[in-house]
Amino acid sequence: METSLATDTVLAERRGPVLVLTLNRPERLNAWTYALEDRYFDLLDQAEADPEVRAVVVTGTGRGFCAGADLEDLEAAGNADPETLAKLPARSRPRTRPLELRKPLIAAVNGAAAGLGLVEALYCDIRFAAPDAKLTTAFARRGLIAEYGIAWLLPRLVGASRAMDLLLSSRVVRGQEALAMGLVDFVVEPDGLLDAAVAYATELAEQCSPWSMQMIKGQVRRALDSGFAASVAEADALMLEGFARPDVREGVASYLERRAPAFPPLPAPEPHPQGDLT
Repeated sequence: METSLATDTVLAERRGPVLVLTLNRPERLNAWTYALEDRYFDLLDQAEADPEVRAVVVTGTGRGFCAGADLEDLEAAGNADPETLAKLPARSRPRTRPLELRKPLIAAVNGAAAGLGLVEALYCDIRFAAPDAKLTTAFARRGLIAEYGIAWLLPRLVGASRAMDLLLSSRVVRGQEALAMGLVDFVVEPDGLLDAAVAYATELAEQCSPWSMQMIKGQVRRALDSGFAASVAEADALMLEGFARPDVREGVASYLERRAPAFPPLPAPEPHPQGDLT
C-alpha cells in the first residue's frame, strides 16, 4: 500500500487488518472529481490485492462525506454539446467499481452525502452515519436523472415509495430518519463514528472467513434479481464447494477450541469484467 500525502485526494491509513480511506477535498466537502475517483479506485484495487487487508472503511475529511460531483465539472458538462460529451474518453473502470470489491466495504458518513456522494455510500455493504449527517439524492434539484444505478439500489434498501420520495423531492434526510428507513445501518455520535466503523470492520476481519464474506456478498447481489428457488439451488451448490475448503474446518475447530479463527486470505484477484457485480 502506497504512502499517503496530506495533499492526496484520498488518504489511506492501515488500522490492523482494516484499510481506512478518507476522501480528502474538505474545502469542497469532498466533492467528486475524476482525479479523486482514480485515486479511490486505485486504492480499492490495492486493497483487493493485499492479503493483509480484510475490510475497508471509507469516510470524508472535515464536514462532508462527499457532496456529489464537483459543481464545476457539472457546469462544464451542462454547457457541452452532445457531440463533445459523446467523444469523452471511456473510464478505465466502471463507476460501480466499489460494488465489485470482494472484501467488506463500510461507509462512515460523517457529513453531507449528496448525489453521487450518496450513491458511493450506497455502494458500500454497511453504512454508519452521524446523527447530523445530511443525505440527499439531489439529482432532481440539479436537473439530472437518477444516476449510477441508484434507481436500482435505493428501492431495495428503503422500498419503492420511499425511494420515490427521496428521488423526486431530493429532500435532506438526517441520521436518525435515515436509520429508521433503512438508508443507514448504525447512527453514532461524530466523535466516535469512525472508530465504531473501524471496530465493526475489525470484527469482520478477525472473526469471519474472507472467502465466506466474498461468496455471501455475491449471493445477496444475485438474489436481488432471482427467485427463492434459484437462491436455494445456488446455496446448495456453493455449500458443497465450501465443505471442500479449509475455511469450514478452521471455523469449526476454532469454535470448539475456543480460540480466534485463522482463516486464509483471499487469493489474488482475477481481472474482473466491467460491470460484473458478483
